[in-house]
Amino acid sequence: MAIKNLLPLVVLLSVVGVSVAQKGLDLKYYKHMCPGAEDTVRRVTIQYVSRQTSLAAALLRMHFHDCFVRGCDGSILLKSVNNDAERNAFPNLSLRGFEVVDAVKSALEKKCPGVVSCADVLAMVARDAVSVVNGPWWPVPLGRRDGRISKLSEVNLPSPFAGIATLKQNFFAKGLNTKDLVVLSGGHTIGISNCGLINSRIYNFTGKGDFDPAMNPSYVRALKIKCKPTDFKTPLEMDPGSVKKFDSHYFNIVAQKKGLFISDSTLLDDPETKSYIQTQVDTAGSSFAKDFSDSMLKLGLVEILTGKKGEIRKRCAFVN
Repeated sequence: MAIKNLLPLVVLLSVVGVSVAQKGLDLKYYKHMCPGAEDTVRRVTIQYVSRQTSLAAALLRMHFHDCFVRGCDGSILLKSVNNDAERNAFPNLSLRGFEVVDAVKSALEKKCPGVVSCADVLAMVARDAVSVVNGPWWPVPLGRRDGRISKLSEVNLPSPFAGIATLKQNFFAKGLNTKDLVVLSGGHTIGISNCGLINSRIYNFTGKGDFDPAMNPSYVRALKIKCKPTDFKTPLEMDPGSVKKFDSHYFNIVAQKKGLFISDSTLLDDPETKSYIQTQVDTAGSSFAKDFSDSMLKLGLVEILTGKKGEIRKRCAFVN
């Protein structure tokens, strides 16, 4: 990688622990092989997300789910005739936005066939989708290769029902630290879930018809109005009042004990994550945009395939 290309990443890479060049990636990887590739990705992504802004959260989540299983290799995009691929695992059944990735890939295949990997497409699409809803921009070093393996049995994602100790273990296993955990949780500012995932938390937390004591009672009452005991489908905003804009408001919600999931509320159970939340509340999220960019850069480097490993898929849902 040329020095001029490395300069914008110096600060970010200081927290990564290994340079992008050593990973085999380059900010200008497609400059000669597929000129204007990033412009094509951005154009198509904006076309979709500007019409349906909820896709920003969906595509960000898809990238996260991809990177946490076999690394950022596009394996989440693969289909299986036996329905035993990653996308068939229960946590992934609610993933949306595959049509955006496919549309971007199709545009790139017309422009430069067999050059841009689906793993790189997903990484760029997630970044550009977030920018549509006023989220932070981050550099995406390119040159990932696509994995050929996608197994439902290997899906072990951080759970919305997990406590802080388990979440930290999940993140540490991927080379991400406690700060990355709380910062990336901030992505819930644009997330949508449903009553099914919190029903037991508000109606029968310990089997005695009670609610989770970690929740603000007024928030529980509000949720019960939206979610009846047998309702498992009604959509819920993870960051009420701020779901269409990427900002630090999520941390205010968590600080008020209004985190939708146990995985949100439990961020108050660790000194480091609790301190970060309070800092964002006190400073109106002054460092959140930069912190999110830093953590997304790190996430995008998890267990990637480069060089001669993997392949460059012609269609993202199928191996060549």
